[in-house]
Amino acid sequence: MLSRTASSLYWIGRYVERAENTARILDVAYRMSLLPGEPGLVDQEWFAPLNITGSLYPFAGHHTVVNADQVMHFLAVDRDNPASIWSCMRQARENARAVRGSITSEMWGVLNASWLELRELDTERMLRAPSLWFDWVKERSHLFRGVTFGTLRRNDAYDFTRLGTHIERADNTARLLDVKYHVLLPSVRDVGGAVDYYQWSAVLRSLSAFESYRTVYRDTITPMRVAELMILRDDIPRSLAFCMREVDTTLQKLRNDNSAETLRRSGEMRAALQFGRIRDVFDYGLHEYLTDFLKKSHGLGTHIEASFFGSGVVTP
Repeated sequence: MLSRTASSLYWIGRYVERAENTARILDVAYRMSLLPGEPGLVDQEWFAPLNITGSLYPFAGHHTVVNADQVMHFLAVDRDNPASIWSCMRQARENARAVRGSITSEMWGVLNASWLELRELDTERMLRAPSLWFDWVKERSHLFRGVTFGTLRRNDAYDFTRLGTHIERADNTARLLDVKYHVLLPSVRDVGGAVDYYQWSAVLRSLSAFESYRTVYRDTITPMRVAELMILRDDIPRSLAFCMREVDTTLQKLRNDNSAETLRRSGEMRAALQFGRIRDVFDYGLHEYLTDFLKKSHGLGTHIEASFFGSGVVTP
């Protein structure tokens, strides 16, 4: 497979997943803003989506006030923001158009129809009923993954698409957990209180893991158990352990003469999650652990680009 084709397939997976993740983050922030809380808490909650997506500084360059309308517009439909849902869906469609011969007509149909519908979006209407629109974004992402799974031959095209999906998903899960633990909670006195409970519940719902948590633990929601579920359990589709297992398995299939260091890094990250203990994570510091994971994930992504797409040479 040509490297530019592989790169486009990889980024289709990443952009579709990124659009869905942003919709999940904004939906949770919106729902949390509707709950009664302390003065100033609502504004604090709208900083969280910007921190999670790494968009705080770009946002500050265009806006002076952090509130629901400004943040949702910037992260959802701002055409000048390369990380907005609008931009991600456009990039996914453009990459798909470039590799029409490597994907199925159903995959192209979903991405093209989603983009055409998005172009006709009434922004004001979206802001009046954001949850309905975020659900639409999530459903289109689910539909794309469904037709990919159900129609695409199990070859390199399938593997590169799924590789991008799981790299992006792991990154989002780590960011969301880190920001909740260190940014979203307004004060130390709220730990274990009603605000803390609802926020951790919102995190679980944003990761589609609330029901799984209830099934696994059948108890009060606590930060340590949420972290264990979303970091170390490999039977939860959005956990770090699950995503890195899929990344490592996929890279084993795609290995080439240039991928030895990439495989070493993915194997090391997978093993650390497979044999890790949540008590050790908290002894080290959850923020420090997640920051290290994000650095390693970024490094792995850089090596993937160099190994398979010829986008430069990196040192071990």
